[in-house]
Amino acid sequence: MNLILLTSIPVWVLIPFVIMLLSIAVAPLVAEHIWESNRNKLIVSLILGIPTAVWLIANGMSHDLIHQMVFDYIPFIILLLALFVVTGGIHIGGNLDAKPAVNTVFLAIGAIIASFTGTTGAAMLLIRPLININKNRTYKVHTILFFIAVVANHGGLLTPLGDPPLFLLFLKGVPFLWFTTMLPEWCFVNGILLLLYFLIELHFYHKERKINIIMDVAPTKEKKHLHITGLINFGFLALIVLSVAFLNANTLDIMKHDGPVWAKFIREYALIAIILCSWFFTKKEIRTANKYTWTPIVEVAVLFIGIFATMTPALLFLREHAGSLGITKPWQFLYASGSLSAFLDNAPTALAFYNVAEGLAPFPEHLELIAGIPEALLKAVAVGSVFCGAMTYIGNGPNFMVKSIAEENGIKMPSFFGYMLNFSLVILLPVYILMQLIFI
Repeated sequence: MNLILLTSIPVWVLIPFVIMLLSIAVAPLVAEHIWESNRNKLIVSLILGIPTAVWLIANGMSHDLIHQMVFDYIPFIILLLALFVVTGGIHIGGNLDAKPAVNTVFLAIGAIIASFTGTTGAAMLLIRPLININKNRTYKVHTILFFIAVVANHGGLLTPLGDPPLFLLFLKGVPFLWFTTMLPEWCFVNGILLLLYFLIELHFYHKERKINIIMDVAPTKEKKHLHITGLINFGFLALIVLSVAFLNANTLDIMKHDGPVWAKFIREYALIAIILCSWFFTKKEIRTANKYTWTPIVEVAVLFIGIFATMTPALLFLREHAGSLGITKPWQFLYASGSLSAFLDNAPTALAFYNVAEGLAPFPEHLELIAGIPEALLKAVAVGSVFCGAMTYIGNGPNFMVKSIAEENGIKMPSFFGYMLNFSLVILLPVYILMQLIFI
């Protein structure tokens, strides 16, 4: 993102963004049936987004609005759509027992592949099989919550392909292999969360068994061999990863800032072609087995058009005031970038705090600089932006998608505030604090 500040941003312009967040948090609680309609979500997004857009245009910031909606929102949705369609054409079936060890290993595998397929790719690939494995379980919500944290967020820390903020830092000149230096933080946070999940899962598993014994209910077991169908879509998934990795301004000069407008969407053209190929070359019965519908991706598209529009002044406000926040130490960069990444787009947030770190130059000679800033500050921004995206449903793109797919499959997920109060603040935040005290 390249937001150009042309005028001062008054605080009141941030009100639509706050209302947008409150709508996502409160509407499902007070107007559940009305909010279920994606059309009504779109109406709210437009009611809040259009006045914000008009104000930006009237105050000479149309460039920033266009960049946010055309060059950020559209690629964001097309990438999500590509992953949604392609992974929806892969069906993993069989008789894996939904035991604590099986589910824990499943999450661990997701964390590993997330750094190579991206958190969104890993989440979309594995969420349906995970739901299918646990379809006969009574207690499932905790599994989805830990899946959001471990697979859809934390797992993507080790390569620039893992999460958008890391890719932007890579484009700023951070070496590809440098991201692997965050392996200790990756292992610490994911290891603790997987251990906590296993213990919680063990509790619910034994609780279910006791209920079944009391009610004399035999657990349902389907004796089917483990099998995967739609294998062609693994090829399409690889093409998506390659498109994200190589079809960008870092590798193609024509896509740089001074290149023609049409060339800036070369990656999106490739993704659209992949979407069409996946749709036409995947057997219909595979998507039927996955209970595939368009509802989750439509919900994300209509909500995030409002979020991206109303978020533009908030990002400009951050850009304007970030340098005056008095942030100089690594732990301050961690919590500052992490706090804002939980509610704003974590990619431009990471870039904003990278720029803040640059503004602290000149640096003492003994400090090792990576891409022009001290390594300790760079690590703090990277870790904070990636990990803290798990603090809310909107902190990272796949979070809301996972929630929507789970709800479509009959799993009643916590509300926006319920997620924070019962999961991220009580489980994730203490782990982050402990990680910061040890490593940053």
